[in-house]
Amino acid sequence: MATDEESPLVVEENPSQSQPLNHKRDVHILCWAFLLIFLAYGAVQNLESTINTEGDLGTISLGILYVSFAFFSVFASLVVRKLGSKNALVLGTTGYWLFTAANLKPSWYTMVPTSLYMGFAASIIWVGQGTYLTSAAHSHANDYNLHEGTVIGKFNGEFWGMFACHQLVGNLMTLAVLRDEKGGSTSGTTLLLILFLCSMTLGTILMCFLSKRNGKEERLQGSPVSFSSSIGSLLKSILILLLDVRILLVIPLIAYSGLQQAFVWAEYTKEIVKPALGERGVGGAMAVYGIFDAFSSLAAGQLTSGLSTITIIVAGGALIQLIVLLWLLANYSVSGGLLATLLPLVIGALWGIGDGVLNTQLSALLGILFKHDLEGAFAQLKLWQSVSIAVVFFISTSISLQTMVVIMLVALCISVAGFLFLTLKVEKAFSYRAA
Repeated sequence: MATDEESPLVVEENPSQSQPLNHKRDVHILCWAFLLIFLAYGAVQNLESTINTEGDLGTISLGILYVSFAFFSVFASLVVRKLGSKNALVLGTTGYWLFTAANLKPSWYTMVPTSLYMGFAASIIWVGQGTYLTSAAHSHANDYNLHEGTVIGKFNGEFWGMFACHQLVGNLMTLAVLRDEKGGSTSGTTLLLILFLCSMTLGTILMCFLSKRNGKEERLQGSPVSFSSSIGSLLKSILILLLDVRILLVIPLIAYSGLQQAFVWAEYTKEIVKPALGERGVGGAMAVYGIFDAFSSLAAGQLTSGLSTITIIVAGGALIQLIVLLWLLANYSVSGGLLATLLPLVIGALWGIGDGVLNTQLSALLGILFKHDLEGAFAQLKLWQSVSIAVVFFISTSISLQTMVVIMLVALCISVAGFLFLTLKVEKAFSYRAA
């Protein structure tokens, strides 16, 4: 009898022995859920300016969406703290579903309200994603006694690599379903949107299988905020974070990461791909962009181990995008023949490499530097990204491609300079502490 009673005691004393396995499981679930949701939304966003052209409804809806995204990003950290990151992720999926459904009957009465709500949903799903993934990485590193920076890099590499595949899958679906007809119209839009809604529904269901991370393992930043002091605590945390020189130096790079994403959606597809490959070619070009984005994300995540590697990887990605921008500024023009087909695809591939680098490295950087306020740091990430994206959508209809390229070049140079100063300053501070 004594031995029979000892066995369950051993299990009870080590309840966490099976827990480390759940961290990777949760990352896999998170990756697949986001893929299913964003393969649909990403393709809809790429098509928005071409399927809803009357009164520029599509472009203006996206602009409203990202203004709403920026506004609600200020409060997103508070919402995620109250709901918990898992519940925030599940709730956030509803905005993407409603926005896609609104495109079945696009009008100002359907698109504007759903764009406003989706801005709120996007703010909490992305703050929830950054918080959840980084929390899982910290827990996995602690359970296995691994280097924290390496685990954060690998988890982010896996997530962003999988996430980047949404451009490939979603745009291949677009290419397969849509058909160009005489007179410039396109058929198959309704069927495509229904398929996308089914994909999003599966993604939402999958999100429900995530483990909750509302307790000590997610609350690395401290005790939960009470309802009575939540607004005051929120404003205080925002001010404290904005007084931190590290976040001030990384904000320009965050803003540039939003600019370069919006550049693909608003300028690359319209000014580079469509004139050379036609409207149906947008799906194929974005699929190439997605493939290279995915491989870049996976490779960058595997190579990340700390601030020094982040610095090298970001510098490499920035250099690639700098070359593309200088090429566009110097002598890019749509030519005929095989070259007209290849050049837009090459630009998309190179741009995808840079995007993969920025996505993985910014998330890893914030996870390393601000692990005591993950929600606040990722709220800042989405705030400044969404502001810059909204700006591009609103100004893209009134400026030329060359003007946009000049803006991008200036933003890239400023952001990289600030980032390099940040890494040198932080590295120096760490070395002084070690001494």
